[in-house]
Amino acid sequence: MKAVVWVARMRRSPAEAQAAREAKLELMAEKLQAAVEGLTTGEDWKRAIEFAARFRAKSFRNTLLIFAQHAEAYERGKVSEPVPTYVAGFKQWQQLDRSVAGQSGYMIYAPVMGRFASKNPSDPMSWRRLTQREKPAAGEVVRSKMVNVKPAYVWDVSQTTGAEIPERPMPRLLEGEAPAGLWTGLAGQVTAERFTLADAAGASAIMGANGMTDYESRVVTVRADMDDAARVKTLAHELGHVRMHDPAESVTHHRGIREVEAESVAMMIGAAHGMDTSDYTIPYVASWASSVADKEPVDVVRETGERVRRVALDILDKLPDTGIGDGYPPGLDRSGPDAERETTTERTAELGAAAPMRSTASVDVAVPAL
Repeated sequence: MKAVVWVARMRRSPAEAQAAREAKLELMAEKLQAAVEGLTTGEDWKRAIEFAARFRAKSFRNTLLIFAQHAEAYERGKVSEPVPTYVAGFKQWQQLDRSVAGQSGYMIYAPVMGRFASKNPSDPMSWRRLTQREKPAAGEVVRSKMVNVKPAYVWDVSQTTGAEIPERPMPRLLEGEAPAGLWTGLAGQVTAERFTLADAAGASAIMGANGMTDYESRVVTVRADMDDAARVKTLAHELGHVRMHDPAESVTHHRGIREVEAESVAMMIGAAHGMDTSDYTIPYVASWASSVADKEPVDVVRETGERVRRVALDILDKLPDTGIGDGYPPGLDRSGPDAERETTTERTAELGAAAPMRSTASVDVAVPAL
């Protein structure tokens, strides 16, 4: 019977295959919409951001899809843990001598890449798309760019069986203690942005706040009378402001969203270093999302999550390696050319058409929003 089904699938026409893919993409869009709409409180948002910090190799939208589908599987008793631990593709689990235990994977968006060639790269109109096996003409420059998306599948370790997965060491912080080297790394990035870092004796010196970013004088100030963990979290918050915000955009970028973005960057950086951010709160998501004119709340939440992840990831990439990982199982060999392409296209897929590769930014290719 299985063989008959397999043959039937192999004989699907291109139109049928396209229709099936579009149906899956539509289902994924519905799941993503539901996941975003579920972020209705500050606690829900914090949990989503901290989860994204543990799965930094995936886009924010893909982390929401994984989280939502895993929660559904847990409710149905198909997985033993409420939160995913490690996720990977079918063949990647085989690399680790593990196999999928007969369960459906979690659908995520995967980029479809296209190759483009041009003899005059500076001319936006000169780029042409190459067919699958077409070779460029003599003197042409070739670049790759995402042109579409397709469904792909990943499985959590709880859905697999086989060889043991090595435990990744996690930092153990005492209450009030900051991860070693984190303050220095964040401070270096503040000064690299040409801001001066200063201490304030207490909250009264900076209008009752824990930290403050003064864009005019280009000074970032952090209270000196807090414990190390609070100071480093505040510094990460202010670095988020430095990297993401500017007074010139205050008219178009709601203050509430700016504060949520900066705090979310701090939470993601803290979570990536094993810091417990449960003592910190952010505004009720529905209130600030609904305050943005001409935008649906779900779009605001999605866009905010993408911005936060992108900035936090760039900050984390410039910090010393924490060894915590990015959501892939320890021991997985991702050093080959396929693994490198996977990481690059995952980040490209997250950016979508809004931020294409610089070398091909002028190529006019329609890319659906993920």
